[in-house]
Amino acid sequence: MNKRIKLLITVFVITCVFSIPVFSQQITKFGVVDTAKVYEAYFRNTAPIRNYENKKAEYQAEINKQTEELRKLQQKKLDYENKGNDSAALKTEAEITKKKDYLTEYTNAKNVELESMQRSLQNSDDFYKKLYNTLSRIAESGGYSMILSLQDSNSILWYSSSVDITQQVITELGL
Repeated sequence: MNKRIKLLITVFVITCVFSIPVFSQQITKFGVVDTAKVYEAYFRNTAPIRNYENKKAEYQAEINKQTEELRKLQQKKLDYENKGNDSAALKTEAEITKKKDYLTEYTNAKNVELESMQRSLQNSDDFYKKLYNTLSRIAESGGYSMILSLQDSNSILWYSSSVDITQQVITELGL
């Protein structure tokens, strides 16, 4: 009986020793990606972003021009008032009001247009398809079980920089 127990214990110990490597290979490997950084790198030099930035600069230049014209008209009105020319000051005041209204409408319309362009860029299906395919390749080749986005999960309280694959994603996207 003692020999049987010793044999069973020996078999059990040997089984445990040889199964340790099997269990150790089942450790889950996580990766994290700063998707905002990837998004910024992807769109930084694309034609749609350049178009957005050009439109933004164009609209700002027009706003600056209109603001300068308003400043000149206000100075002109003050000059008329100082000279006692009330009719010219009233006429200039009407022109100032008209320009202010135009500038307000222009600014609001262009802000809506820019916001629409920005939303369109942020929701680009092409970008997300490329990102998903790139993440899939990196996960499969790197042995990752899961890749988490730093922006989309409030539950990531800490992570080691060794699991951050952001730069690898940017590189594989060719950015």
